[in-house]
Amino acid sequence: MSKNRDKDTNKKYAMSIPKKTLERAAKLHEQLNYHNHRYYVLDDPQIPDIEYDMMLRELQDLEAQYPKLCSPDSPTQRVGAAPLSKFSEVKHEVPMLSLGNVFSEDELNDFDRRCREGLDNDNIEYVAEPKLDGLAISLLYKEGLLIRAATRGDGSTGEDVTANVKTIGAIPLRLSGKNIPDVIEVRGEIYISSDGFEALNARQRDKGEKTFANPRNAAAGSLRLLDSSITAQRPLTMYCYAVGACSDGVLADTHSDVLEQLRAWGLRVSHEHAVVQGAKGCYKYYEKLLERRDKLPYEIDGIVYKVNRFDQQQTLGFVSRAPRWATAHKFPAQEKTTQLLAIDIQVGRTGALTPVARLEPVEVGGVTVTNATLHNQDEIERKDVRVGDTVIVRRAGDVIPEVVGSVTSKRKKGARKFKFPSQCPECASEVVRIEGEAKARCSGGLYCPAQRKESIKHFASRRAMDIEGLGDKLVEQLVDEELISDAADLYTLTAEQLAGMERMGEKSANNLLIALEESKAITLPRFIFSLGIREVGEATARSLANHFGNLEKIMLATSEELEQVPDVGPVVARNIETFDHQSHNRDVIDKLISNGVHWDDIDVTESAEQLLAGKIIVLTGALSMSRGEAKDKLQAMGAKVSGSVSKKTSLVIAGADAGSKLTKANDLGVLVLDETELVKILAGDVSKLA
Repeated sequence: MSKNRDKDTNKKYAMSIPKKTLERAAKLHEQLNYHNHRYYVLDDPQIPDIEYDMMLRELQDLEAQYPKLCSPDSPTQRVGAAPLSKFSEVKHEVPMLSLGNVFSEDELNDFDRRCREGLDNDNIEYVAEPKLDGLAISLLYKEGLLIRAATRGDGSTGEDVTANVKTIGAIPLRLSGKNIPDVIEVRGEIYISSDGFEALNARQRDKGEKTFANPRNAAAGSLRLLDSSITAQRPLTMYCYAVGACSDGVLADTHSDVLEQLRAWGLRVSHEHAVVQGAKGCYKYYEKLLERRDKLPYEIDGIVYKVNRFDQQQTLGFVSRAPRWATAHKFPAQEKTTQLLAIDIQVGRTGALTPVARLEPVEVGGVTVTNATLHNQDEIERKDVRVGDTVIVRRAGDVIPEVVGSVTSKRKKGARKFKFPSQCPECASEVVRIEGEAKARCSGGLYCPAQRKESIKHFASRRAMDIEGLGDKLVEQLVDEELISDAADLYTLTAEQLAGMERMGEKSANNLLIALEESKAITLPRFIFSLGIREVGEATARSLANHFGNLEKIMLATSEELEQVPDVGPVVARNIETFDHQSHNRDVIDKLISNGVHWDDIDVTESAEQLLAGKIIVLTGALSMSRGEAKDKLQAMGAKVSGSVSKKTSLVIAGADAGSKLTKANDLGVLVLDETELVKILAGDVSKLA
């Protein structure tokens, strides 16, 4: 059906749109829908996000040039439209009913008994499905095209949220496959995954905006925003679980088979559903999923059981506003109240200070909770949480329990406000909070015990000091066994100490000592990067080195002087200045120099000549010099060294056995040179790039 429609559309527009453009738009339409389905529905992406974005941008450009190309089911129509003033009402063709609940095995047995008596059948087949904690939605498709989406509302009337639903990648704008009814209403649950919820709240905190109490509230609030462009930024997704109205009799005879039909039409259906026999089968499923509840990537608040055969559902019918043939078996609550005994500060591996609530033990979701996160200072103040308060604690999945808020009506006299520390509780370094950031951080990066392992791992990494053989696990062992306390101690290790480590023999120990010795000769930009100063990446480290020429000038520079460096704004300048002013950070640097780490200062007059400024260069294949060395030298001349080839690439340096990057460069007509030409470029001959 959809193919015929596409042919009709092509014929209609063929007179006004060039054939090649029409074919290209159709191809982009097909590819984007295919990759959208693989990403959101199958969770099996086949291309990087950037390639998808480039195809989408190309289609947007074509539709802007030829507006007739833009159909209602175009992938470009997922982008948020203009804000609404209010939602219009939608009357459901088939009411969206609620479900009855059971809370115990005895109540489940009663439900099964009523079904058996109503059907005069002693062994009923049920479909058991996770009950997602989200928002019910109705999707109306006509001739395969999504024309309306509505909330449940009161069951008879809901709100038209079509513009918002179109922004959700998991929901197809057009159904695909065979035997699609002319009119079909699909029902399901819109929700936010656990990871998506944590990321959303993290963004809200970083922006200084209100966080959401739970994923359900976040999903419901996001779906009912009048501005769909904001909804498009929220991590909403959907699972389908039923069919409402349907125009013809192409549906299967059982609920389980209908779910497979929905999946075949491109809709997202939970893989967790199962066909079970009788009450025993239902309860066995309940126990298994309850055990796995914390490992699921989304929140569920129970199990839904439905009689599988539709003819049996029809026989059982309805009572009041609920079907007799289905029920929800609820899980234990995920929120409880308890007393806040104290607030401690934990210092994370990146230096972030997180307030942790110490609680009167309380069982939440089947687990005893004694600690819960309070996120940051702003959250404590916004929620008005005080030591001694009765607080609401929430636990969901593998997410760390959090304090949702305080019950102020139960506040006792003497409940005291928490004062955030100005010094790190681990190392007494200054606590810094950059304006506009939610997190306060310890400034003793090279020294702080809480950050020790991560700072040493970063120091040794390939793009920093490049100490071959010093992996993350070995760093952790060395710290745990107190053989090193900072990065400088690496250069005091002996063969005997290393050979005694787990999985480290004499040969491995000697190889690591050789790698440590070789790493002592480093460039100034890489050394600056290795220090792990917050928000100082490779490019910024290179800019600092080229601007000041030596480390001492950087260490003595004021914020105003640092801001004169390209890519260094007020926040980065403050991070550098704070790092430099901590005496223990300078002590570690002095130890590194004493232990033999050295570099050449940079002649700032020479570095000002950026012969490759503005050039984007890609390295591929095997080169006689190391990839890192070539990259450093090219960047020192002002080039940006990229890992992928695009139309914007200026040059590809192809070594031996170059593969797909070389092929793509040739397809795009990008200049390709070999290593002999690279040597000439590094010597200053850039004539081939003119």
